Amino acid sequence: MATVQPSTFGLKKVQLLQGLSQERLELLAARCSWRRVEPGQLIVARNSPDRDVHFVVSGRVRVTSFSAGGRQVTFRDEEAGDMIGDLAAIDGQPRSADVLALEDVLVASLTPEHFRELIATEPLVRERVLQRLAGLVRMLSQRVIDLSTLGVQNRIHAELLRLARQSGAPGNRVRLEPAPKHADIASQVSTYREQVTRELSALTRQGLLQKEGTGLVLTDVARLERIVAEVRLEA
Repeated sequence: MATVQPSTFGLKKVQLLQGLSQERLELLAARCSWRRVEPGQLIVARNSPDRDVHFVVSGRVRVTSFSAGGRQVTFRDEEAGDMIGDLAAIDGQPRSADVLALEDVLVASLTPEHFRELIATEPLVRERVLQRLAGLVRMLSQRVIDLSTLGVQNRIHAELLRLARQSGAPGNRVRLEPAPKHADIASQVSTYREQVTRELSALTRQGLLQKEGTGLVLTDVARLERIVAEVRLEA
């Protein structure tokens, strides 16, 4: 990890901090520790005692965990402008997951004491933290329901739909660029890479997927949504 100089410009990219005064941003920039993390390196280690909050200024990270047997379970990916590590800063408990850098990442890290002070003194930040926590609960609740009620096939369908929505592309035909790795989909839906490969091949035969260059195209998002919705109703 390489240290870098503080930057108020970098903090302006963080969603939680948008709209704060220049004076507040300068204070936060000085209080943060800044560093660059290379792809594949850990930013946060599960069960570690540190409690810092990390603002992802640039790059992309993965919140994940590994079983004793080495199987990876991915919770979510976070993009530039997001925040990680806030749960441990709030409740003082050990880290609940690993966080890996997926590409070159610049992070600004704030101590839990300074993070709680920020929440206490900035109503806008406090409201955004509450909304974020509520969003995480809703997302994880839906994931538990899907893991409990959907078969592997339909969990893969649901993950493709999530990626399509995340891409922000309009219309019924959505291109995922680059194509998601089969192992990454498997870790998101708690299955094995081979099962993902088989299901994507089946969707391709049905005309719902197409491989185009380095991308993967969902050719009929509405049909895939109907398939998943029908299974959820039956469950």
